[in-house]
Amino acid sequence: MKHAPLAAMLAGILTMAISAAPAFAHDDAHLGTVKTPNGGQLRQAGPYHYELVTARDGTDAKESPVVVYVTDDGGKKVSTTGASGTATILSGKAKATAILAPDGDNRMKGVAKYASTAGMKVVVSIALSGKQPEQARFTPLAVAKDAHADHKH
Repeated sequence: MKHAPLAAMLAGILTMAISAAPAFAHDDAHLGTVKTPNGGQLRQAGPYHYELVTARDGTDAKESPVVVYVTDDGGKKVSTTGASGTATILSGKAKATAILAPDGDNRMKGVAKYASTAGMKVVVSIALSGKQPEQARFTPLAVAKDAHADHKH
């Protein structure tokens, strides 16, 4: 069985490659080009994807909803039962925080007083039931740039 050491070495390499797979998660540049089911912006948050949907109706600060949909890397819904979270919104010089609570299957929802400006930034932190909090940063009204737009044919 001269091939046994080679087989063991190949198995070891395969194991390392599989365990390293999470390191190749989607980056925000790629996720920003993905068409989402709810019209929001998609970001990686640890092993999850968060899709943030915010108001888009003007620059006057008013009470508006903040909704986050939680899925796994494959787009499968992740239950938010028992989860808690926050969405911190920075719009101009104003800062607002929405307390997020479970709102159906894979949805977290809250309300905050904020203006929907092009430069708005949102930091979402969600702790799923029994898990450590995962965080993602969004620019929900920034125009997504197609990752292939710069390629010349």
